[in-house]
Amino acid sequence: MTFSAWMCSAAAVLRKDLLVEFRTRAALNALLLFAVSSLVVVSFTIGADALARETKAAFLWIVLFFSAMVGLSRSFVREEETKTADALRLAAPPEAVFVGKLLANLATLALVEVVVLPLFFGLLMAECRNWPLFLLTAALGTLGVAAGATICAALVAKASSGGALYAVLCLPILLPVLISAVNATAAALTGAPWAQAAGDLRILLSYSGIVVTASLMLFEHLWTA
Repeated sequence: MTFSAWMCSAAAVLRKDLLVEFRTRAALNALLLFAVSSLVVVSFTIGADALARETKAAFLWIVLFFSAMVGLSRSFVREEETKTADALRLAAPPEAVFVGKLLANLATLALVEVVVLPLFFGLLMAECRNWPLFLLTAALGTLGVAAGATICAALVAKASSGGALYAVLCLPILLPVLISAVNATAAALTGAPWAQAAGDLRILLSYSGIVVTASLMLFEHLWTA
């Protein structure tokens, strides 16, 4: 298969998943409900003034992580439940399926962040002193979370208790990206120099590259098993 045909297959998987999601809005609504309710509860119970900038950074990524656990676990489970997995195996190569699913999950997380980030700064009264660093951290962290969550969803798709296994499996896999994202976000909120966050940014970039590469190498065995 040529590269252009491969890209067309990945784009078709992405388009299918986005159409299904916007038709049902199951994952998107679940992500938004959890994220918004968490921010509102914390802002009214603990109070924004009681949280240090480092704590606010950690809370932001905790919210994004558990939002991903709530909504992204169905990336491949939906295919098994609706009996469309076999048709998808015949219609697109495994690597194109993974890339299409990854891009769909990435788009879903990005839409959630469009709502969550303004609420985070408004409800928790967070002040960012280095916006370029914050936005770069958010982009790299979201890519890392989406990559790890997508391959974990493929691992648990056929398990009878996939929902319970999903968060347990994702936490150790996503722990490096969460720690680095929290550190870099805290640096952005406090106005620390780029040099302080350079190591965490390299970890986020390397993590995403390693996870995506390893997933592309292993996904065919998971998908066709």
